[in-house]
Order: sequence, then C-alpha cells, then structure tokens
Amino acid sequence: MKIGFIGVGNIGAPIAGQLLKAGHALVVHDIRPEAASALLAAGAAWSSSPAALAAQCEAVATCLPGPAEMEEVCLGPSDLVAHLRSGGLYLDHTTNSPELVRRIHGMLAERGVAMLDAPVSGGMEGAETRDLLVMAGGEPAIFERARPLLDAIAKRVIYTGGIGTGSIAKIMHNSASFTLDLVMAECWTAGVKAGIDAATIVNVFNEAALGQMMSLKVRLPATWLRGDFDPRFSLGLARKDLGLAQELARATNTPMRLGALCEAEMIEAIERGWADRDASIFLTLQEERAKVQVRLPPT
Repeated sequence: MKIGFIGVGNIGAPIAGQLLKAGHALVVHDIRPEAASALLAAGAAWSSSPAALAAQCEAVATCLPGPAEMEEVCLGPSDLVAHLRSGGLYLDHTTNSPELVRRIHGMLAERGVAMLDAPVSGGMEGAETRDLLVMAGGEPAIFERARPLLDAIAKRVIYTGGIGTGSIAKIMHNSASFTLDLVMAECWTAGVKAGIDAATIVNVFNEAALGQMMSLKVRLPATWLRGDFDPRFSLGLARKDLGLAQELARATNTPMRLGALCEAEMIEAIERGWADRDASIFLTLQEERAKVQVRLPPT
C-alpha cells in the first residue's frame, strides 16, 4: 500500500520505519522536517502538508503528541478530514481523547473514510523493535482490513471494541501505571528513611508478588473480577499490613497519601463486616461509587 504517516517523532518515526520494512510505500509529514531525515534516507517520500499527503495515499496514519495536535491536523488549516480519499483508511496512533476520536470518526464516516483509533504501548524502544501492543477500536470489518498494517508495526494487537475504545484502554492503562509509580515511590521513600538500602527494597519489589504481577494476572482475576470473595488472604490481615506501613511512614515523617487513602477504604469495608472476606472485597466500594461492576466472563 501507499501509506501516509503524519508525526514522525520519537515513537512515530520508528513505527513508520516498520511500515517501510514491511514493503509499503511511505509518504511522511511532520512540523519539523528534520525529524523525517532518517525515513527519507531509507526510501520514504516527503509531503509538504497533511492535505497533500492525504490526496496521494490509500491509508493515512497519525502519531501525534495529543488531542490538540490531532485536532489541528484533522480540522485545522490543512484539514486532513476534508482531503482523505473516500474509501480510504485512517489510523490514529495518538494517545487521544475518546470524545475527539468519535467526533472525527463521525465526520469521516460521512465522507466514506474508515477509521480506527489505535494507540500503542511500548514506547520508543518498543517501536524500534516492533515490541509494541496496539489497542485498536472501530468496526470489526475495518479492524480486519487494517490488521496487516497493525501487524507490521506491532507484535501484539488487541481489538478493543467500538471506535474510541482503543483510546480508553490506553489512557486508563497509563493512569494505572503512573499511579503505581507514585505508590512505589511512597513505599520506597518510607523504606529508605526507615533504614533499608534502596537497591535492596527495589530488588524485593521485583522478586515478590508485585514484580511478578500476581494481582493483575492471578489474584484479582480469581477473586474480585469473578465476584468470588472466599478468603485467600483476608481483608483484616491486609489492613493490618497496610496499617503497619502507615505506622512506619508516620515514624519516619514520610507522607504516604495514596497508602492512607487505601487504608481508609479498607477500614470502611471492615466496618461493613467484611474483615474475614478476601482482601479484594474492599475494591467493591469503588464499584458502588462508580455504579458499575467490573467482571470477567465465566471460564
């Protein structure tokens, strides 16, 4: 295929490079022409604008810093939306706003242009080695049509559902990742102030249940995500452990705000009489407030 690629920064450039390696003809554009130099040397062609690029390509992909830049490219002076070919394909790899994605999708549908929102996870290093995950939202038939292009840039591709769900998956994943970083920072600073060596506590985290992703891969799928709260590890014991951590934080004058919030949630759950249930039952308080349950299908 002849593919247009807009946004060839740290992640976009290696993604575009994978399309070249797969044998596709590539036309690129970026607000910084120098960012495309390696791609041009590898055989890509340059386009002076998104509009000119769209007019000559069967498929167009964008990989931009965020919603503001994607909206500017799609609806700004270059008006990518107005220049994409009827019958063409548009892939947005931007970590984006689901609302904006759905708005652009509606405009493109009126013009006969297919669209997927397909953000990626794996960073620059993953893009360079194709060790990426693509989270693709859109109509199933469009996903299948785009699958060869997605497989060319990523080793793992997940269909997430309707348009916008790729963006939902990506931003929620990143939110959890960044919040976990802060929780670990809370625990490591308290631990180091209390007297443990930094390299040692980081190694413990890597080798223990957290580093093995036991909650994500084993414990929560067997308990909360199935609605099964027969105790594997009781809420009372979990709250005891978290209380000891908070006690150590106070003794070392170390703030642990997320830890304190978690402890408060556990205390509320215990006050409901759940101390002897599985520790994961306290997560149902979040479901109550959100007015939604998160459950996996039966195995």
